[in-house]
Amino acid sequence: MKKTYNIEVDCANCAAKMENAVKKIEGIIDASVNFMGLKMTVEFAEGVDCHKVMKEALKACRRIERDCEIYF
Repeated sequence: MKKTYNIEVDCANCAAKMENAVKKIEGIIDASVNFMGLKMTVEFAEGVDCHKVMKEALKACRRIERDCEIYF
């Protein structure tokens, strides 16, 4: 299942780092961050709790940019 989320990120380089970090999270098949559109598209594995996985994604992104926000 694919879902798109609004995000707040201040830096294109940070957005690329966040994309790579999110791709490594268990339960996520693929992810992409569109810095200009402030969107993150995530493809989840079947049967995962999307909300729980996105909490992990937010933690990973905040390690890169502390004031990052993902609206889920």
